[in-house]
Amino acid sequence: MLHDSSPEVTARIDRWWSIAKDDVLTDPFAQLAKAGLFQIGLPGAGAALDSYRAIAAAEQAIAAKTGMPGLASGFAARQMIARFFIGGFANAVQRATWLPRIAAGEVCTAVAISEPGAGAHPKHLQTAAEPHGTGFVIRGRKAWVTNGPIADVFLVLCVIAVEDGRKRYGLFLIPKETAGLVIKPMPALDALAPSTHCELELDGCEVPASAQVGAMPDAYPAIALPFRDVEDTVGTANVAGLLSWLLEQSAGRIERSEENALRLGRIAGLISLVQAASRLAVAALDGEGQDVPARVIGVRLLARDIVGEIRELLAQGPSADEAISRALAAFDMMATVAREPRKVRQIRLGNSIGSEKQ
Repeated sequence: MLHDSSPEVTARIDRWWSIAKDDVLTDPFAQLAKAGLFQIGLPGAGAALDSYRAIAAAEQAIAAKTGMPGLASGFAARQMIARFFIGGFANAVQRATWLPRIAAGEVCTAVAISEPGAGAHPKHLQTAAEPHGTGFVIRGRKAWVTNGPIADVFLVLCVIAVEDGRKRYGLFLIPKETAGLVIKPMPALDALAPSTHCELELDGCEVPASAQVGAMPDAYPAIALPFRDVEDTVGTANVAGLLSWLLEQSAGRIERSEENALRLGRIAGLISLVQAASRLAVAALDGEGQDVPARVIGVRLLARDIVGEIRELLAQGPSADEAISRALAAFDMMATVAREPRKVRQIRLGNSIGSEKQ
């Protein structure tokens, strides 16, 4: 079951699948644009599309139809960045400049927070924006920029001040053609194709004051930190879609027996719990229902156990084909992304249990 039963989301997914199903990887983002999927989740797209639930529904459907979580996450990253950063914090001029072009699929945005050797930890980030004339000059390096090789504009987190030893951050919109901005390729992660990553080198990039997004004194706690939670929560829909695809593939490759039917039914029941928890978690991002951090933690842990059972089922049949092997490798790879922040959340949850009684 998809996150969102909106006929508009379903219709666009069906339109995309009629275009793409015979050759998903030939210009995949152009196919998504042709079906109108880049309008999903953006302000001004209409009530049926203007939500994180709509993004999650599309992401889940893409993963469920293709077994390619890299395609699903590459799509969702574009929409979440546009909705969260530009729709949520940009001024009216910035929104008017970028959102229509993003919705049309003409522009891809990417967010650049992590840095080589530092990850995304605010104490260690070095990229800085220094006042220069009426604007800023930006110097530094960024890494693991999702969709970076195809991005047209980057949202770059920079140190703007240091007060009493504490860094304060600002976020800047930097078009790819800005002088001093160099896109550097990173090793391809084939399991996550067609999603790609890159490093950025910013060597004296001059930007006007109007490039800064948001007026908060520190963008890290106000923007960067909350986006990690949004990204992780919406990403549970990708997991749910991939599990559905893997279950269908498994069922077609094993002996039809009562014992295997029992196992398939068990796995289907567990996947339904992942789907339900994902829907509730994403709905909370849209202000519907209570935010329960344990849901996202539970989805990730239950999914790991489900994939373990699916691997046992697949071991009964012929060797897994390339698509299945790639999907399983992608699941393993996604499980390692942001592992430390997830560990911190899990510890925080554990410490909260019973703390009120002490």
